[in-house]
Amino acid sequence: MKQSAHSLSGVQLQSQTLATSKAHEGSGNNKWVVFSVTAIGVFMATLDSSIVNISLPSIATSFGVPLNGAVSWVIIAYLIVMASALLTAGRLADMIGRKSVWSAGLLVFILGSAFCGAAPSLGLLIAARALQGVGGALMLSVSPAMITSAFPLRERGRALGFSQVNVAIAVSAGPTLGGFILATLSWHWIFYVNVPLGLICLLATRIFLHEPAVRARGRFDPYGASLLALGLAGIMVALSFGENLGWTSFPVLACLVIGALSLLAVVFVERRVASPIIDLSLLRHRVFSLALSSYMLAMMALFAVSFVLPFYLEQLRGFPAQLSGLLLTPLPLTMGCVAPFSGWLADRLGSRWLAVVGLGISCVGLVLLSQLDMQSTIWDIVWRLMVVGAGQACFQAPNSSTILSAAPRERQGIASGFLGTSRVIGQSTSVALAGAILSGSGAANAGLQLVLQRTGSAHMLVQPEVLQQTFLSGFHLALLVCACIAVPGILTSLVRGDERGVSHLSKSERDAA
Repeated sequence: MKQSAHSLSGVQLQSQTLATSKAHEGSGNNKWVVFSVTAIGVFMATLDSSIVNISLPSIATSFGVPLNGAVSWVIIAYLIVMASALLTAGRLADMIGRKSVWSAGLLVFILGSAFCGAAPSLGLLIAARALQGVGGALMLSVSPAMITSAFPLRERGRALGFSQVNVAIAVSAGPTLGGFILATLSWHWIFYVNVPLGLICLLATRIFLHEPAVRARGRFDPYGASLLALGLAGIMVALSFGENLGWTSFPVLACLVIGALSLLAVVFVERRVASPIIDLSLLRHRVFSLALSSYMLAMMALFAVSFVLPFYLEQLRGFPAQLSGLLLTPLPLTMGCVAPFSGWLADRLGSRWLAVVGLGISCVGLVLLSQLDMQSTIWDIVWRLMVVGAGQACFQAPNSSTILSAAPRERQGIASGFLGTSRVIGQSTSVALAGAILSGSGAANAGLQLVLQRTGSAHMLVQPEVLQQTFLSGFHLALLVCACIAVPGILTSLVRGDERGVSHLSKSERDAA
């Protein structure tokens, strides 16, 4: 009798789990409609991380502030808030449903964009950018999970590959579109352009996306969310200002200590609450944790390319800004071309070896980029960037598919949050590390002196050949260090196993997949 009761309970529990999974799947949605709607939001959020950079001089002039001062917070505020809120947004999505979080993110992003365009002062512009960051976090935290749930297992790699194309287009279009807007209108329209596009996306969400109301058991954990946000913000601020203020300066050290202690406190707090903001049990899943580690290491290794290469192109080679921007596009464009194919291969062959080969190719590309010198032709630069882009595309879509598929369906939101957080932290660490190497090696100062000598703003106290060699030494070292960071990422991809991300699914779900 007891055995029958236990069996019945198990059946009921399994039925409830499957019902929750189907609710999260948003039955009735066409998979390509879901992809198209999320693509618009992701495009806007990604575009706003690159399009604003080119407008900083105009913004600084408009508000009468120096370019190297508080105006940099227009970029930093967006990234810090986004990084701090991604995991919390993922937890909210698991509790109240992805469509609710997505819609709220769109609305907040639209309002933030409108406030940015209308900001009468730099302080209010920075505050509006922080609001934009909240909206961006809400959208980016759930978009991978929405795509993963809309597509069957055998097509997820391809779908995430096309999503990577969307991101690559946004990244590469940012500087060009920003320059066009500044030439024809004003910096305000860099933000206003999001409003009509966001309203269209919000309307499409209301009409086309259907997801039953989801109310997961458990309560929201405000203490864990606050500590997590404080910890990630502290680390991000330290990484953003360490190079300018000095890594041993009091503000930077204080931010690092506060961030580290807050994140440590999160672990203790989350173990003692019934409904933690971070599901630490996910990190005990071998495939999930190792694939996530590979992703963060890849971001640390590869994002520095877009940071250090403009210095090489403009300061060392003396190329105009327009040409330098054009020469940066082969990397994202190659990613956009290769990513759908790599996703298709991952659906058929598995993601493990694609991730290993892809990150390995990127590592080789970084070494090749470190061979650039004063005599390198434009083609030398382009084909090396294409190698890095092809490798990154082979790695990212399959690896992201593995991370999301390794998480249970009812925890896809928090898995997406982990994915987004690891990306932003990896990118910030990459820029901080590359900046520290360029500064510590004297390359940053040598590049500045070359520009001043070229424009006649400084006397020739040091021969240009000496400055060029100093710059190249630091430039090469930064890229080689990044290549070394990619190596443990290759190893973690190699040892994570051959699982295809179905270990959390029931037999009926596996058959359906």
